[in-house]
Amino acid sequence: MTNSKRFRKRSIFLVLYLIFAMLPIYWMINMSFKTNQGILSSFALWPTTFTWDNYKTIFTDRSWYSGYINSLIYVVLNTVISVSVALPAAYAFSRYRFLGDKHVFFWLLTNRMTPPAVFLLPFFQLYSTLGLMDTYWAVALAHLVFNVPLAVWILEGFMSGIPREIDETAYIDGYSFPRFFLTIFLPLIKAGVGVAAFFCFMFSWVELLLARTLTSVHAKPIVATMTRTVSASGMDWATLAAAGTLTIIPGAIVIWFVRHYIAKGFAMGRV
Repeated sequence: MTNSKRFRKRSIFLVLYLIFAMLPIYWMINMSFKTNQGILSSFALWPTTFTWDNYKTIFTDRSWYSGYINSLIYVVLNTVISVSVALPAAYAFSRYRFLGDKHVFFWLLTNRMTPPAVFLLPFFQLYSTLGLMDTYWAVALAHLVFNVPLAVWILEGFMSGIPREIDETAYIDGYSFPRFFLTIFLPLIKAGVGVAAFFCFMFSWVELLLARTLTSVHAKPIVATMTRTVSASGMDWATLAAAGTLTIIPGAIVIWFVRHYIAKGFAMGRV
């Protein structure tokens, strides 16, 4: 009887939590199928006048759909570079001991904890000098400051769980380091690679300050476009809601593919 009551209480708590978590998302989707007049004139749980015009605006207006393309390009660039750089660094921290290794590792994490605004002016001046302003590389390289330390920290935890005997056995069998790392070691930590890639993708996808400042026209991401929806007639709430709904889709797709890896990361205490 006691177990039944506990299960009922947990179920009620879970349902309430899901409602609380999903309500903002549902309300945004609800608004995306309304007109601005319908949003401001009434409070309705579902659209009284259903319309697809907001989504048509996004898919036909270059200033909108190009934002999604730009965001996907620099986010994928950043994720690939971050994981590629973090893999050898994490391997070094997990397998070797050298002078100042703990201090270097701590310094990496402090970069991740630093607000993006701290690096805004240095990046702006550097990219203006090098001619990288308003390019995909500007945002992708800027986000490395935050994503590489996070990826190193995650991957180091997964690599430390792999016995060192595997490395030694591979070297005895005549494996070179690149062959060992790519064919034996990397498959063993694919869960860690998935988790690291997920968090790099999500940070780069939602980060606004650097992405908005380092781009203007040609590489402007969707997060920057969404902040510029004010016109003479006021805020375009309906189009903004449709754009916000579409921004959820890439993150949901990534979560779907790495959900098992994320669960394993939580189990290992590295997420």
